[in-house]
Amino acid sequence: MSHSLVRTGLPRPLILIGVVIVLLVCLFPFAWMALSSIKVLGELYTIPPHWWPDAPTWSNYAKVLFESNIPRYFWNSVVISVGSTGLALVLAIFASYGFARFNFRGKPFWQAFVLIGQLLPTAAIIVPLFITLRVLGLVNTYWGLILVYMIVTLPLSVWMLTSYFKAIPVELEEAAIIDGSSRLGVLFRITLPLSLPGLIAVLVYSFVTTWNEFIFALCFATDSSVKTLPIGLSEFSTEFNTDWGGVMAASMVMTIPIALLFLVFQRLFVGGLTAGATKG
Repeated sequence: MSHSLVRTGLPRPLILIGVVIVLLVCLFPFAWMALSSIKVLGELYTIPPHWWPDAPTWSNYAKVLFESNIPRYFWNSVVISVGSTGLALVLAIFASYGFARFNFRGKPFWQAFVLIGQLLPTAAIIVPLFITLRVLGLVNTYWGLILVYMIVTLPLSVWMLTSYFKAIPVELEEAAIIDGSSRLGVLFRITLPLSLPGLIAVLVYSFVTTWNEFIFALCFATDSSVKTLPIGLSEFSTEFNTDWGGVMAASMVMTIPIALLFLVFQRLFVGGLTAGATKG
């Protein structure tokens, strides 16, 4: 008897309609932000909304790039995000490799202890962190925010990389050790190249988290020399008015690097997340 494969689930047209609806819902805020950034102020307040600008203008971008502190805040965000991401990635690599490959007393406890840092609410650690940074003289400095963001992103980075390292066959490392390679040689020549999707996932997660962070930057960076982009957006709002055109243009400047990062590393990022979630 011949058996025909029967496709189960929703009909294909319904799936396509659902995908289109989800895309529209997800992309609408970004499309509205982009359109609002090239509108004059009067068109932003029209009721009903004026969807397409009558005369697109780049004056909002000119104001943001040449008449505000946004370029300085952009540079601050780049320095702080790259610094904290790099530091967290280096520490996470060694910690994760230790958890994945070595057995020692209290290993489950220390793994859980690392994750506790991710579970603490922000309000519970702001005061201790501020006191620590003030004692060290790191308030209103790059290094202060870099260390704080490293503390915030490191726990989950360690857990993600630990799961990925465990998925790599230990026999590959044992063969390299038999051939005379050291542990560090095994880590850098075998484990890390095979863990590239996991490393990219950690890199993107850490960078996006620090790039968009607001509360810690608001508390620990009150000087304009170290303020980041999320704090800089508030400068377009006054007590009586908000320059929504400037806000939208500055938001586009803030969003473009993250969008490019996801586009460049999309495949590796998704592969790293799924592998870390399903293997361990």
